[in-house]
Amino acid sequence: MNTSGTGAGPVGPIDALALLFEGEGSAEYFGEAVTQAGHMLQAGALAEAAGAPAHLVAAALLHDIGHFHGTVSGRDLMEGGLDNRHSHTGADWLGQWFGPEVTEPVRLHVAAKRYLCTAEAGYFGLLSEASVHTLRVQGGPMSPEQARAFEALPGAADAVAVRRWDEQAKDPELATPDFDHFRPLLEGLLIRE
Repeated sequence: MNTSGTGAGPVGPIDALALLFEGEGSAEYFGEAVTQAGHMLQAGALAEAAGAPAHLVAAALLHDIGHFHGTVSGRDLMEGGLDNRHSHTGADWLGQWFGPEVTEPVRLHVAAKRYLCTAEAGYFGLLSEASVHTLRVQGGPMSPEQARAFEALPGAADAVAVRRWDEQAKDPELATPDFDHFRPLLEGLLIRE
């Protein structure tokens, strides 16, 4: 993502994110009934409604930003069966502005889906059809050994929380605030040099 403007000088990080939500985010969300931006806004709003700390609201809001980066798009993930590693791509890109309290739940939210499918009876049944498809592409449920290793990771619990909001954030009838609602929260989390 280029954060330079079109003749108006550089674009700040929050404006760069807003542009993604307005532009690429307005596209369909790969087999779901909401747009990509709508999905991420719902996840952020669900985290906020749950009383989550600011860093988790931000992680929920930004968890799928990696679908907009990298050589394999989200559409490739759905159509070609190639994992676009959007969790890692998104976390790495967000790391230029946010600390690990935001980026690591983003990085681990796909692993959290794989983990929950192993660790929690009935979780697999909560997945949408599109999420079941991507689960296969992303490696399927974890083995018991992988699940234990995941549990030991710093940020694993936060990633599980983000994952739960991710699964709930696919309701075409759910009203959510727009991106600007989250600006102050995101600005407060920016790394200051």
